[in-house]
Amino acid sequence: MAKKQLRIGLIGYGFMGRAHSNAYAKVGHFFDSDHEIVLQAVCARDLEKVKVFAARWGYKSVETDWRKLIARDDIDVVDIAVPNNLHAEIAIAAAKAGKMILCEKPLAMSPKEAEKMVAAVEKAKVANMVWYNYRRCPAVVLGKQLIDEGRLGRVFHYRANFLQDWTINPDLPQGGAALWRLDVKAAGSGVTGDLLAHCIDTALWLNGGIKDVTAMTETFVKERKHTLTGKVEKVGIDDACAFLCHFNNGSLGLFESTRYARGHKALYTLEVNGEHASFRWDLHDLHRLQWFDHGNEGRLRGWNSIHVSDSDHPYLKNWWVPGLQIGYEHSFVHQVADFLQGLDTGKAALPNFRDGLATDYVVDAVLNSAKSGRWTKVKQVKQGK
Repeated sequence: MAKKQLRIGLIGYGFMGRAHSNAYAKVGHFFDSDHEIVLQAVCARDLEKVKVFAARWGYKSVETDWRKLIARDDIDVVDIAVPNNLHAEIAIAAAKAGKMILCEKPLAMSPKEAEKMVAAVEKAKVANMVWYNYRRCPAVVLGKQLIDEGRLGRVFHYRANFLQDWTINPDLPQGGAALWRLDVKAAGSGVTGDLLAHCIDTALWLNGGIKDVTAMTETFVKERKHTLTGKVEKVGIDDACAFLCHFNNGSLGLFESTRYARGHKALYTLEVNGEHASFRWDLHDLHRLQWFDHGNEGRLRGWNSIHVSDSDHPYLKNWWVPGLQIGYEHSFVHQVADFLQGLDTGKAALPNFRDGLATDYVVDAVLNSAKSGRWTKVKQVKQGK
């Protein structure tokens, strides 16, 4: 039986545009589906550059106006890979046009925007997903399975950090295509909405909802030249954030993120401590899960390093022989594979926009707590599993 074509319209061709395009190109070679990915069109403002991108990745056509892309009858899925301030307008328009939507994280600039996006996709009843790709690292999924199996028992602690060092130079400008993450008007927030959003999404998925938070943020460089205006302007994003929280299950959380941790380019680690066992994971060693089982009382008791590469580990039967590991790019391939499986089975793949809204509620509470210096409650939303 012929496969149903799923025609992709990508908006944005930066780092995430490349990551998504690579996933679209590879998924059909390793995962079976009733759907076939077709790279139909890519959209960006610079015509010459988007033509080069389209030729490199195999997109059939280009657009320079995202509205024209959404209006096309030959587009089934709109993939939003542009700065945060554009997510809501594009997603709402795509939903009204009946398009399926894949949106980069965080979902929106604010919960208010995110709520409108959720309402739009749910009214239109279109498939939707947020690109929180760390849920798709096999070792992290294995940790999720161990929690769900009750192997950890009651969870007491969840801790995570995401450390970088690329903005330490005070001469680094803000704004523009390359540095929009430093411009509050384009990003909404700094490390909280960019890096900690990943940590928060994973935590909500692994350990359930967060009840309240107390936070602090810091902007170390107060002013930077703006790439677009050439003027020195106030920096509105947070360079560093740390917060404590209570989860709804009674466990305690500790989160930290910064772009001022010299020596760290992208260090994302998480650890979960339960009454029977603990595990920890490190993005720099992403194919391994560190596991401690209190029930092991033998002479070799202690932490074990599990090389997550066997065919009975999440996703790995679709890749290479046991012992050969995979990497960062494969988390995006897995996300596309799960999205396709959701279309095949009618069971939506997660995280969807409602899950993205849950993370945005936590981000908002963290930023508000940092401003007020007080514990702040997190608005709750029903999430997927």
